[in-house]
Amino acid sequence: MKSILTIAFVLFVGMSFGQIQTPAASPAAKVEQTVGLTTITAEYSRPSVKGRTIFATDGLVPFGKIWRTGANLATKIEFSDDVKINGKELKGGAYAVLTVPNADAWDVNFYAFEAAGFGSYVEKTPDLTVRAEVGTIPMKMENFTISIHNITDTSADLNFAWDKTWVSLDVEVEVESKVMAAIESTMAGPSGNDYYAAASYYHSAGKDLNQALTWINKATNVDNPKFWQVRKKALILADLGKKKMAIEAANLSMNLAMEAGNDDYVKMNKDSIAEWSK
Repeated sequence: MKSILTIAFVLFVGMSFGQIQTPAASPAAKVEQTVGLTTITAEYSRPSVKGRTIFATDGLVPFGKIWRTGANLATKIEFSDDVKINGKELKGGAYAVLTVPNADAWDVNFYAFEAAGFGSYVEKTPDLTVRAEVGTIPMKMENFTISIHNITDTSADLNFAWDKTWVSLDVEVEVESKVMAAIESTMAGPSGNDYYAAASYYHSAGKDLNQALTWINKATNVDNPKFWQVRKKALILADLGKKKMAIEAANLSMNLAMEAGNDDYVKMNKDSIAEWSK
């Protein structure tokens, strides 16, 4: 009995210690910012100075050596759309960011993000490398910080700061082409799919079938109508009692379905034509 109690006590103590949480030496951080219509997200860890020399030939981050740009796992920066970094194009996506700090400038390397461990990127060729001049800030930044400042509709600064060192990248985002495309699409009115969806709802819900017919006509009176949309037109016409027009629509739907290799719609139209011809 005594040995059982001893084992239970040891397990209890072990579980208790296993549940103790302590502050991380380099806490995780996440910053997200919308620039124009593009979202930029950075996920990284924030080491502290703690009285140490940071950027120097013999510093914690030696000059000329590749650095994970933070602590713990690889620093991850994601762009929701294509951007330009210091004038160079970079596709939208997630990137591991490794840097090579020097006294006067940093090389900032973007690698397509594959894994959290930064070591897997060291031997790979970056998707993009840009150079950024080193600046000095008047106060000490105790924790390594990634920030996004000077935001406009089309640009922002992506900043790296630690101790008294400041490095900034110019980020450009595309806005005009996206806005113009949205304007043109909206001003052009509903699409054929929108009209089809509205007509389908009115038909299935037993609402105004004449309105449903108006909408399905807008969807199908095009150069290349879709067989399933013309099928819906046939069903609406049949429910309106316009059997001759329904048969014409069903024949068109059947022929289009044959061309598309859709046997199910061929059979449905054949069955409907036979029923409406009685």
